[in-house]
Amino acid sequence: MRLIRLIANLGYGSQREVKAMLRAGRLTLADGTELAESSRVEHADIRLDGEVLDPPQGMVLMLNKPQGYTCSTSDPGRIVYELLPPRFMRRNPVVAPVGRLDRDTTGLLLLTDDGDLLHRLTSPKHHVPKTYDVTLARPLTGDEGELFASGTLLLRSETTPLLPAMLKATGDCSARLTITEGRYHQVKRMFAATGNHVESLHRSAIGGLGLGDLPEGQWRFLTADEVAGL
Repeated sequence: MRLIRLIANLGYGSQREVKAMLRAGRLTLADGTELAESSRVEHADIRLDGEVLDPPQGMVLMLNKPQGYTCSTSDPGRIVYELLPPRFMRRNPVVAPVGRLDRDTTGLLLLTDDGDLLHRLTSPKHHVPKTYDVTLARPLTGDEGELFASGTLLLRSETTPLLPAMLKATGDCSARLTITEGRYHQVKRMFAATGNHVESLHRSAIGGLGLGDLPEGQWRFLTADEVAGL
């Protein structure tokens, strides 16, 4: 791919703006050698203002989403893209959320420009487990785990029952729930079916990937091994 198009597709600027970067000597090799429009170089060797470029297409990042942000590119309120470098919204292909967390739900959100990976992680047939920490308005009754694991729970307005889910009580009014689907407001609706109400919801893991020590509101790229582990 031509150098100008490569940099523009990464969201650093329009092709005209990238040409201006070249004229200003901002695009170089690691040793400081200035690049030209006709330069043929490896992605990993390019520096912009001395900094390594973002990964090429296939990038996956993890965000520890705070409360109050929506997984949207345009919304009257705050959106998760405000927590990321602005260039990520300008990448081609676009960086999109892998599934969605609603405005009040916090925790692990993946974003990628890899459409195939996004489909594999969100498709119900692949059964990728997602784990949530739940705080409830009322104490657990003790039979929720059996109901959720049965594979017979039919939510209101649904025509097929939920796949089995695993519940572990972590307190009188708190639990950890692992599901392998992603139906609309699924966790909240599951507990509503038992007569309870979810006060707070935090996604702590997708597959074997957890947030680790990533602070709320911060993000990082995933390693190749982490992506493979998903």
